[in-house]
Amino acid sequence: MKNHIIQAAAAVPELKVGDVKYNTDRMKAIIKELPDCGLIVFPELSVTGYTCADLFLSDLLLQNAASALFDIAAETKDTGNLVVAGVPISYENCLYNCAAVLSCGTVKALIPKTYIPNYSEFYECRWFDSGKNLRGKTIVINGTEIPFGTDILAEDPCSEAVLGIDICEDLWIPDKPSTHAVLAGANIIANLSASDELIGKQEYRTQLVKQQSGACYCAYIYTASGTYESSTDLVFSGHSIIAQNGSLLKESIFPDYPHVEKACIDLGSIMHDRRRQNTFENAKNFNYRRIPVCIHTLGPAETDIDGLADILKKYDLPVARNPFVPADNETRNARCKRILQIQANGLATRVRATGIKNLVIGISGGLDSTLALIVCAEAKKIIPDIRIIAYTMPSRGNTSSLTYDNAVRLMELMADEINEVPIEEGVKLHLEQLGHEQTYQGEGDVTYENAQARMRTYILMDAANMKNGLVVGTGDLSELALGWCTYNGDHMSMYAVNSSVPKTLVKFICTTYAGMCGNDALKEVLLSICDTPITPELTPSNDGTIAQKTEEKIGKYDLNDFFMYYTLRHGFEPSRSAAYAMKAYPELDRDKVVTAAKNFFRRFFSQQFKRSCLPDGPKVGSVSLSPRGDWRMPSDASVELWMKDLE
Repeated sequence: MKNHIIQAAAAVPELKVGDVKYNTDRMKAIIKELPDCGLIVFPELSVTGYTCADLFLSDLLLQNAASALFDIAAETKDTGNLVVAGVPISYENCLYNCAAVLSCGTVKALIPKTYIPNYSEFYECRWFDSGKNLRGKTIVINGTEIPFGTDILAEDPCSEAVLGIDICEDLWIPDKPSTHAVLAGANIIANLSASDELIGKQEYRTQLVKQQSGACYCAYIYTASGTYESSTDLVFSGHSIIAQNGSLLKESIFPDYPHVEKACIDLGSIMHDRRRQNTFENAKNFNYRRIPVCIHTLGPAETDIDGLADILKKYDLPVARNPFVPADNETRNARCKRILQIQANGLATRVRATGIKNLVIGISGGLDSTLALIVCAEAKKIIPDIRIIAYTMPSRGNTSSLTYDNAVRLMELMADEINEVPIEEGVKLHLEQLGHEQTYQGEGDVTYENAQARMRTYILMDAANMKNGLVVGTGDLSELALGWCTYNGDHMSMYAVNSSVPKTLVKFICTTYAGMCGNDALKEVLLSICDTPITPELTPSNDGTIAQKTEEKIGKYDLNDFFMYYTLRHGFEPSRSAAYAMKAYPELDRDKVVTAAKNFFRRFFSQQFKRSCLPDGPKVGSVSLSPRGDWRMPSDASVELWMKDLE
């Protein structure tokens, strides 16, 4: 597989204002210590210092600064590193605040700052001109002809990294140069900055970087000048930020010096998001020169499952075990509440549109039907005259006492009308009429199992007709991905409120609701349900206890949700997902991870026919399997290519 992981560094060195030799030596020392970093970004005017003021008019300073670039560039020879350093450059009797692109042992390009601030504490126009109209130019320094202008991207065809550059103020204005660069193909933006520190500025600066990386589907490396700049009027904080696709990867401020903030960026995820977001692709800008450089990946450019897993482990790349579930409690609780709000408002809108205010729902004592009932209760807060009509449909001999008791208690606490319809006699009659044995025939007797699921749906649909009601579906996103639902049984409803909520998140939503419901009895039963093993209870119980456990049949939901997330959200091939899983689940050996991945993809491909005719349901997150929106796949697609990738 192609390795698209690049380690980027925001490096803030010690410096002496105006001492080119000292600054050059400090930067070279940092470069030597970062052989694994494909990209190293230094602050604005880092070769001289940002606060030189009228010293920028000195020919001595300018000549030494320009020559120093070649000394710094020599550190990149035969390394595969690309270094971006800030330097003042004199061109045709004007002075420009530039970013120097250093790679393969030489100066590859010089890119001038576009927007020159001249307000409040900034007065750069006293020394620098804007490079906005400099395109297609070259400049000769020390006998070397160097591309010069704002129309330059640095490209490594091997790693597929394409670098565009902002300089400080370029980020703060509406028409950002980086926006044009990414539309021309840049997938990484480096910003060399000298933003002074003020109260509240850190938060605003961080939001700017995150917003730009998200809107532009790119990685963004921001490096600001540190406290070794002159403090005559200002203090600089060495604020370093690395973000990707709207997510903050690393951040530091007022560090000890020298300081390097490192993060791994995944160009594969960036490129996938751009392919998916066709409005981004439709706005391409081709008026840029592409300069060949070296920006090496972490490890070889081509690798396999074990090789990528070793890279992820060696550099300790953060890979969440449960990517659908935020790790910290505060964020997780906030997300669970918002998901409930989306679900409840979707259901309320359907109630208003149909005029049907009786919500018919089947309650099993399991997680999914519990969440659906909670959604009905929340919808009732929006439309008070909603009536929740709940049915529990036990099957004697199969339904355990635990799930039955929980179902009854839950209905008593949350429903307006409670009904119990045992299904075993109806199922037996149906099986008899089919010519099937009336008892479970053992492993693989799907007729016996599915007859119960369909009987329950049959009852709910007829009850909805009788009650002038709307059947609320309970199945979740993970079951749809794996096809773990009975076709035209629990697969079908009139509005499926859980259809884009993964199983790993269902439990947390129910737990969050237990903590916020304000009812001790309800909290107790909700927590009991959350502690119950996941089961469809379609086979005989063991003396009233749960016998059929879902995860023993289809694998652990956390691992299945892991593969689903990276397949649908990031477009990973199975081998890449397996490598990431080996990092996220270090207790599992390679064979178990690969076997689990094969099982997931076999089921995912073979069960598409169930997803092709899903009922309506609200999308709550970035991953959905609605055949009308997010996922359109032929039901007879072959899985062979995906299986071979795992071999």
